[in-house]
Amino acid sequence: MMTRYQAANLDVQLRSVQDADLDVLFAHQQDPQARYLAAFVSEDPFDRAAFDGHWQRIRNNPSVSAFAILVDGKVAGEIGAFDRDGDREVTYWIDQAFWGRGVATTALNQLLLLERQRPLHGRVVADNVASQRVLKKCGFAEYDRARGYANGRGEEVVEILFRLDD
Repeated sequence: MMTRYQAANLDVQLRSVQDADLDVLFAHQQDPQARYLAAFVSEDPFDRAAFDGHWQRIRNNPSVSAFAILVDGKVAGEIGAFDRDGDREVTYWIDQAFWGRGVATTALNQLLLLERQRPLHGRVVADNVASQRVLKKCGFAEYDRARGYANGRGEEVVEILFRLDD
């Protein structure tokens, strides 16, 4: 399955994650600034075996929607939806080379056309204002705050909880 839209004169597409994408997605998580902003990342982002195992579980779980984000044909990140504690939640990761260009907003809008379940939830560490803007532009509204330990920071942080009701 593939969907296609334009963002800031970029051709943005979602397609199922392929084996060849995993090297690129693994490289994305090596970016220390991106890990800091994402905050809730794997315990050891350099452990390739754990990364591959994580993606195998994702790709074999029929309740998980996982897509590669392509920009002008290049893997620019990942986006998906999964079940957490009875809620459907969205997640995304954009390579820093594509930050600030509307890619995350465009990809999330595409995902919302594919993911019809509502409500949908999103979580963002409180100081990641760019991701907060993405969720708000796509219709999500803040409804609560929580504290949790973030591997990407090595400390407990405040995260903002968002919800899209329709």
